[in-house]
Amino acid sequence: MLSSRHDVIIVGTGPAGLGAAFHLTAASPSLSILMIDREKICSGGLLNDCKQNYTYPIGFVVQNWTREEAERLLPRVEECLRPVIKEKKNLEIYRRRAERIGVTLLDVRQAHVGTDRSRELIRRLLDELAGRGVHFALEREVTDVFDDRAGPGVIVDGTETVRGGTVIVAPGRKGFSFLQQVMERMGIDYIDNEVDVGIRLETTLNNYPIVRDYYDPKFLFPERVRTFCTNSGHARVVLERYQGFSLVNGHALSEEHEGNNLVNFALLKTIGLKDPVRSGQQMAVFLGRLANEIGGGKPLMQRVGDFRMEKRSTAETFNEDLYSFPPSCPVTAGDLGLAVPAKIMRHIWAAMKKLDTIIPGILHPSTIMYYPEIKMYANKPSFIDRHFRVSENVYMIGDGAGTSRGITAAWASGIRAAEGILSRH
Repeated sequence: MLSSRHDVIIVGTGPAGLGAAFHLTAASPSLSILMIDREKICSGGLLNDCKQNYTYPIGFVVQNWTREEAERLLPRVEECLRPVIKEKKNLEIYRRRAERIGVTLLDVRQAHVGTDRSRELIRRLLDELAGRGVHFALEREVTDVFDDRAGPGVIVDGTETVRGGTVIVAPGRKGFSFLQQVMERMGIDYIDNEVDVGIRLETTLNNYPIVRDYYDPKFLFPERVRTFCTNSGHARVVLERYQGFSLVNGHALSEEHEGNNLVNFALLKTIGLKDPVRSGQQMAVFLGRLANEIGGGKPLMQRVGDFRMEKRSTAETFNEDLYSFPPSCPVTAGDLGLAVPAKIMRHIWAAMKKLDTIIPGILHPSTIMYYPEIKMYANKPSFIDRHFRVSENVYMIGDGAGTSRGITAAWASGIRAAEGILSRH
């Protein structure tokens, strides 16, 4: 049984919720804070690979952030996460090649923890908060949020009511649907008109050697296509379950582990929807289920060599001649052309050809294209103020609420919400 009253209730223990908790406890140690999470350890990007970017606008939704605001808060994020910034070299060579063909290469300060070491970081953060008096309710699920005449609160596990002076809702990308349901029940206006749809490429280190110079290179291509979440060293493609189907993603272990000579990264296209089609989430669910249906319950994979010849890949394709390295995530060999909308695939393929001009090798016949990789952080609540408040006493932050697209920006959005709470109380 949870205590029935707290000053602040935070739903979610990801970077957005942690950012809010650290700032609140530092500024006002006497506050009673409860953090609730349905997982036993916070998930999302902080747990999986834990790649951090410390340069605006990477991870920041520009509609909600100015450069000045982001650069004011990023040092505070850095103080808590204590990143080891990775070195870069030879950027001008790649940048010149990119500029000649209309591509932008961003210079981003980055850190990488690794999937094998992320739990150590999370445990340190949670222990620090516990030492400051924060209460945790893990493996407990918030099923509703409210803000009535008696004040705000949450329903836990469908039955238990817990009230607080303020509620911060930060469920991350996996909480996208939950957040929409809460907004609809609370009568909060929002739009959901964007989604990132793309593929994850897997190849050998020799075919994408830029990662020796720049761990997670950020290329921006025409038609709103970009590289995202590059993994090298000991890298692998993984599956993530979402509403009854699987999406692909990428992880990498820390530098302490011996490499497997593989690299993977996503090429994502941002889709902006207009009337009468408005829901990016529904589009994403449809595309994800379609791909899994074609793949017999799994995502699809296809070799670049087969795609160029307009023939489907088969299981045998992954074991012959040039197709020497096995997939790190063996899903269903098939034809992406049957599942990826033509316009999206055309723009991604154009970006791949440009990338192969900048870094010759990515279009090697053995390169694997996995689909679908979809990112859903397009909820855009109608905020009352710049601190991401959506009702008198409820705030919504992080990737699920569309205020960020990554660990550091999510943490910064938590700080902004905390600043708003402190200014009002």
